[in-house]
Amino acid sequence: MLCAARKQRVEDHGDKPPKWRAGPAQAGVRTRPIVIDSSLTKLRAEGVVIFMKIMVVGGAGYIGGTVAALLAAKGHKAIIFDNLGHSRQDLLPPGVEFVHGDLADRAALESLFISATKQGEPFDGVLHFAALIEAGESMVRPEAFFRNNTASTLTLLEAMLAHGPRRLVFSSTAAVYGEPEKVPIEEDAKLQPTNAYGESKLIVEQMLGWMHRIHGLRSASLRYFNVAGAPEGPDGVTRGEAHAPETHLIPLVLDVALGRRASIKIFGEDYPTPDGTCIRDYIHVSDLAEAHLLALAALENEDSAKHRLVFNLGNGQGFSVREVIESARRVTGHPIPTVVEPRRAGDPAVLVASSAKAIRELGWKPAYSKLDDIVRTAWIWHQKRYSA
Repeated sequence: MLCAARKQRVEDHGDKPPKWRAGPAQAGVRTRPIVIDSSLTKLRAEGVVIFMKIMVVGGAGYIGGTVAALLAAKGHKAIIFDNLGHSRQDLLPPGVEFVHGDLADRAALESLFISATKQGEPFDGVLHFAALIEAGESMVRPEAFFRNNTASTLTLLEAMLAHGPRRLVFSSTAAVYGEPEKVPIEEDAKLQPTNAYGESKLIVEQMLGWMHRIHGLRSASLRYFNVAGAPEGPDGVTRGEAHAPETHLIPLVLDVALGRRASIKIFGEDYPTPDGTCIRDYIHVSDLAEAHLLALAALENEDSAKHRLVFNLGNGQGFSVREVIESARRVTGHPIPTVVEPRRAGDPAVLVASSAKAIRELGWKPAYSKLDDIVRTAWIWHQKRYSA
């Protein structure tokens, strides 16, 4: 049951402050007795906003950090748990507590869960982003991916079952589909990953199914392809992609615009697509962050008690490699030279996910549907990142 002390009644009072706020009394704000036997669904129906305490595993990275920042902005308490193996502490979102730890360390995870419960503020859920993500590397070192992505996630699940919350949103991947038989890809498509990365995530999803069936662990798996762009907030763009080494198309193209590389490689221009280059789905990181919070809320619905939730996330259109390059040319004003290389083995012509289910069931409304807007925010961050 959620720690329902962190809640706030929202009523139509124009610019006036909310009528109810749980927790310490504040000037001009009345407090209300703690309610511990009402579901989130019922409270939300009554106009109550729940302030939750969430562990964000892998929250120091590009996506996890964006989600942690969004949680904090919405009044929730986010605790980032990360080993900083592929992230930087100086890019942690402000106002968010950070705990340095490894996902494989069950004792450290259980200690956090136990301590939070003893303090009267147990965790309400876990958002899990920690993973190795390079598909190509997974075909060279598959053992590292199964150890880090799969086995370590089992450690997290064991700690949650022993002392933690029973709510988990898992950042999965559309790579679990492999080469799809049709596009856009829907959630009931065959699961046949073509690389160890996708397989390592698929095994986790299978584990979640069994944990739900036997232990009642509620979970939502979010499958998506290419995340891009940078979040825009009151202080502008302050974070974005910062992979080392960088392998994602949009930042690589922007490297050319900044003069950090001479040209961008196009791997194959003879695919059965309008311009001959591969088509991929792109989702803005802020839209993805919103989807994670909606999925977390959905775990309080009765459907999540009956079965594991699975949602695809994407723009539903797909853009070709050349379209991405043309967008970057428009946004940056740079010519961005290209070099055509042979196809890479295993690259499907088109990978686009259908987000119809997430839009219908979660009420998800992507704000960045235009490629130029995604590239524009990425360009602002890219310039800031290398301005020094």
